[in-house]
Amino acid sequence: MTTINKIHNKVREGRFFANEMTQQDLAELVGVTRQTIMAIEKGKYSPSLEVAFKIALVFGKSLEEVFSYQPAAD
Repeated sequence: MTTINKIHNKVREGRFFANEMTQQDLAELVGVTRQTIMAIEKGKYSPSLEVAFKIALVFGKSLEEVFSYQPAAD
């Protein structure tokens, strides 16, 4: 059985607390597409380190407050 490492995020929560910022607004601030933000929120795409830092900075949070890593259990 294959176990998958998973990056969890609080991007949707961050947008909510940023006056219901839209995915498009966040995408423009970070320099990616709205589809990329949507995929990150759903956990279907892991952002580059640079994009992750940019997202955290938009929310005024540390990287660890927005993203967390769950290693696969053996």
